[in-house]
Amino acid sequence: MSEIRVNTLGNESNTGGPVLSGITTFSGQQYFIPPKGTTAERPSGCPPGSIRFNTDSAHLEYWDGLVWLEFEASSEELGDQNNTNSSGGTGYRGLFGGGLAPTASNVIQYITISTTGNAQDFGDLSLSDYAAASCSSSTRAIFGGGQSPGADNVIEFVTFSSTGNVSDFGDLLQQNTQLAACSSSTRGVFGGGYTPTINVIQYITIAAAGNAVDFGDLTSIRRNEGSCASSTRGLFGGGITPGTTNSIDYITISTLGNAVNFGNLTVARNNLASCSNSIRGLFGGGSPNTNVIDFITISSTGDAMDFGDLTQERRQISSCSSPTRGVWGGGYTAAPAVYDIIDYVTIASTGNSVDFGDLLSATQWLTACSNGHGGL
Repeated sequence: MSEIRVNTLGNESNTGGPVLSGITTFSGQQYFIPPKGTTAERPSGCPPGSIRFNTDSAHLEYWDGLVWLEFEASSEELGDQNNTNSSGGTGYRGLFGGGLAPTASNVIQYITISTTGNAQDFGDLSLSDYAAASCSSSTRAIFGGGQSPGADNVIEFVTFSSTGNVSDFGDLLQQNTQLAACSSSTRGVFGGGYTPTINVIQYITIAAAGNAVDFGDLTSIRRNEGSCASSTRGLFGGGITPGTTNSIDYITISTLGNAVNFGNLTVARNNLASCSNSIRGLFGGGSPNTNVIDFITISSTGDAMDFGDLTQERRQISSCSSPTRGVWGGGYTAAPAVYDIIDYVTIASTGNSVDFGDLLSATQWLTACSNGHGGL
């Protein structure tokens, strides 16, 4: 077998080089350097499979023929390798962002869902914000909308495997608060909200920063609802339409179009929170003040059934999940009863929730997401 060693190879102006065809092997003990540039410098019209290093996100990305997407940046099973403030352990990570504590907060805090214990500081949102919505892939957490103090249209993101402050992602279609969001591994979907109450569904491609795009409409105007997803379906349940409702809508995340009726919750309520694995969706808490947890089978349609109870009835609550656990954090009943409670259930069974730990402070109207939810 012959071997050629060349330090550099290009045309006379160093703007191009030879095309290598067939099976090409690179060997050595060092590294190779791909093209690099900022998000704004991304080329378009590339051959599918083109690779570059994004200097803004510090991640490798590839062109799939339509958009630039990130390579998987880290394992979903996070330990404390990047975090001096981690208590250790591995597992899926849940993030809680913003909220009223008692004034509007910009704090992001995190837990390891497979363990129990108190939340720890992750970083900060760009705004002191509450009544926002969040969704996520296995690598990125996305925060959209909220009140700061007026409704805003800001979308921003963090990377689960690190800790730190948010980076700008883009904008929602309009200023929006009291909305809900769910996601698959690639697409984040925001539904409803208040500016005034709307039925708009909009979406983003999680790996590619940019503004939200119209998806379709919910079956009615809706705000303060709960939302969750499998890898194919997104669900929006409960909320104000303008009266408090028990209806559940669903969409097919990979398509565009209007939502369809799924069934009903066991109790009509708003300001509830929902989470899921790939099979079951759970809806917990809400107003009028309740500790009810309902569940549905996402792949079917029909009415929800009773799952169990939260440790404390409360509304303006948040929720996230791993493939096995559903977690609820914070909430409010009546002044001055704001809670720092985190409690959890095992999604595959039924029964009452169990104490997990505490948030950094008593907080209501926060938002939560994870890198292990049912949409992944």
